[in-house]
Amino acid sequence: MFDLSGMTALVTGASGGLGSAIAKALAAQGARLAVSGSNVEKLENFRAGLGGDHIALPCNLSDGAAVDSLVPQAVEALGGNLGILVNNAGVTRDNLLLRMKEEEWDQVIATNLKAAYRLSKGVLRGMMKARHGRIVQIGSVVGSSGNPGQANYAASKAALIGFTKSLAQEVGSRNITVNCIAPGFVDTDMTQKLPQPQRDALLARIPLGRLGTPDDIAHAVLFLAGPGAGYITGATLHVNGGMLMS
Repeated sequence: MFDLSGMTALVTGASGGLGSAIAKALAAQGARLAVSGSNVEKLENFRAGLGGDHIALPCNLSDGAAVDSLVPQAVEALGGNLGILVNNAGVTRDNLLLRMKEEEWDQVIATNLKAAYRLSKGVLRGMMKARHGRIVQIGSVVGSSGNPGQANYAASKAALIGFTKSLAQEVGSRNITVNCIAPGFVDTDMTQKLPQPQRDALLARIPLGRLGTPDDIAHAVLFLAGPGAGYITGATLHVNGGMLMS
């Protein structure tokens, strides 16, 4: 159900908390990876820790030309077309809309949404030729619920859901699935810095009574990327401990 032997994958944001867990899960099941991130030293250290013959490809996802070259680099380095794409990288530039600068809006849309468009388009020709592919977008609970101070981030993640559904309908006949995972609040460096009263209030909204872990999200990606999810496409899988039920 989860065997990815012989598969190749590109994971963006791979040196962060979620991305590293996703990459480790895919690698553990036999996939050969091209891992990407903007912090060159951190990314290379992560790749070295993975072992094997995985490839590190630094990339600034707000740079359109760099994004367009990422898939060809991955294909060349891995020696074949990509079978799995995980659009995980994302940024926040939080602010109330009245105070939000246009560059704060543009930076979030460029990294969280436009890069997913560019990379998804980049892998399609090879996937269509192979008549097989898995594209997994990493969205967010706030793409469905909204969140004050995050109009830009919520808009980018909500747009990923519509993008996922549309693309899934376009490429389904070629045995390419396109799905989205919408994590809730995950126990990462960011949430660990929250003041305890704010953290307690957040936990009170989650029926399972805990924050998610990066492995919770990685396991969901592993399922959607594997052969067991071959009849699932255009779906958004909410992994949020019951914080938002839809």
